[in-house]
Amino acid sequence: MPLQIANPVVVHKVERLALVTGLNKTAAVERAVDQLLRDVDSRPIAGTAGPQDRFAALLAQMDRIPDLPQAGEALGWDDLGLPA
Repeated sequence: MPLQIANPVVVHKVERLALVTGLNKTAAVERAVDQLLRDVDSRPIAGTAGPQDRFAALLAQMDRIPDLPQAGEALGWDDLGLPA
């Protein structure tokens, strides 16, 4: 079944992709779709991650928190016992 793309922006992107890859438009679209399918297929399905996967994801998220230079310093306290 033929595929018709009516969106001119998408058509332009496909033409640009074909130009930079040296492929024809059909081959460029096929390669892009194959890549996207590989990316999607490699993602875990929601709700199927085990405890180790969830823990690893949590650690990865914590690793993205930037370190603060003063994080190791003790807090100063005022006369009312509040952080200064």
